[in-house]
Amino acid sequence: MRQRILIAFVVLVCSQGYAQQKPIYTQYILNNYIINPAITGIENYTDVKISHRQQWTGIEGAPVTTYFTIHGPVGKKDYRTNATSFDVPGDNPRGQSFVDQYTAAEPHHGLGGTIISDKTGYINRWGIYGTYAYHKGLTTKTTLSAGFLAGITSTSIDASKVQLADPGSVDQAILNNTTASKMKPELGAGLWLYSAEYFVGVSVLNIVPGKIQFGADSALYGSTLSPHFMTTAGYKTFLTEDISLLPSVMVQYIKPLPLQVYINAKAQYQDKFWLGTSYRFGDQLGGFAGMAGFNISSTFNIGYSYDVSTSQLRNYSRNTHEFIVGFLLGNKYADTCPRAAW
Repeated sequence: MRQRILIAFVVLVCSQGYAQQKPIYTQYILNNYIINPAITGIENYTDVKISHRQQWTGIEGAPVTTYFTIHGPVGKKDYRTNATSFDVPGDNPRGQSFVDQYTAAEPHHGLGGTIISDKTGYINRWGIYGTYAYHKGLTTKTTLSAGFLAGITSTSIDASKVQLADPGSVDQAILNNTTASKMKPELGAGLWLYSAEYFVGVSVLNIVPGKIQFGADSALYGSTLSPHFMTTAGYKTFLTEDISLLPSVMVQYIKPLPLQVYINAKAQYQDKFWLGTSYRFGDQLGGFAGMAGFNISSTFNIGYSYDVSTSQLRNYSRNTHEFIVGFLLGNKYADTCPRAAW
C-alpha cells in the first residue's frame, strides 16, 4: 500500500510537469554552495561536503539523495586577514571581536565541482557539474561574488520497478529494457553579497528548459524542466560573546508551483557546536525540522537533521533523515568553521 501511495504521488506530480527537478535539502544552510555557485572559493581552505538524505522513511521507493561537493579559492593571497583567524585562548574565535576586525577578502577566483544522485521510485537522476566564481570587495567589510555552473544531468527509469494499470499506454521497448535514460545540459548562475554579519544571495539553476518524456503521452514519466529561482538571506547576531544566533530565510520559485519558503534559525556556541530549526511551507512537502552539528578541530565537521512532515504523507512515513559531513582541506590557518556568516 505504501509503495502504491508513493508511486501514485510521484506519477501525479511528475506527469503533470510540475515536478521540482532539484532535490530538497534541509541543511542547505550548512552548504549554500549546493544552491548557489557564487559561493565557490569563498573560504580560506578547500571545502568538501558529503551529504545523504533519506526522505519519508518507511515508504518503499521514497526519495534518496546523495551528493559530493568540493570547492576552494584560486589566487587568494590574504588567507589571514585578521588576528582572530587563529584560535586565541580565552576568546571566541568567531565572537564579536572577529566581526569588529573582519575585513573583506582581496579579489580572487574559485573553482569547484558537484556530483549528485537522486532516486525516487523507478526514477533515477544523477548530475556532474563544475563551478567558477569571482570574489571582489565592495567595501572594507563587504564582498560580492558572481558564479556560474555548467554540467550534465541524466534522468533514467528502472523498468523492473514499474507498475502500471495500463501497460499498453507505454512503449513496450522501454518496458522491455532494464533501464532507459536521457541526458541534458545543466547551467546555473548566482550572486552572493556577504560580510562577517550577513549574507544575501540570488541564484537560478536548471536554466536550460526542455522536456524529458518516456512513454506515449507521458504515461510512464514526463516532465517539463523549468528554471529554479532562489533568494536567500541571513543575519548573525550575538546573544552573548560565546553564543551567536543566525536567522535566515530562503524563497524558491519554480513555475507553475507556488512559492516555497524556508525559515531557519541556527544557534552556535563559539565555533564548537550548534543547534537549529527549520520550517518549510508553501507546497505539499512542508514540515518542521530539527538540526544539530559539531565542528571537530579544524579538519572535520558533521551535521544531522530530522524532518517531520505536515502533509498527508505523515500518516504513512517515519519522516526524513539527513546527514552532512564536511572536511577542511589545506586549512593552513586552522579555521574551525566558516569565516562567512553561516
